[in-house]
Amino acid sequence: MRNRLYIGVLLLIGTLGQLGCIVPIWSSSPDVRARQLIFQSESYRQIPEIWERTWGLDMPDVATPYRTHGGVI
Repeated sequence: MRNRLYIGVLLLIGTLGQLGCIVPIWSSSPDVRARQLIFQSESYRQIPEIWERTWGLDMPDVATPYRTHGGVI
């Protein structure tokens, strides 16, 4: 009887751990959590790239100096 109780408790703990009741499934960082939720809910893996293009986050940094003819502009 005790063995069944122990097995039941272990299965319950394992199930709760997988559901995110004990250990949170999502990250505590809002940026990472938003990306995880997008991947989980809609399975649109292109959305972060579209989001970055829309807001111009993938643009090159214009403040970075670059070399031309041996000098720096």
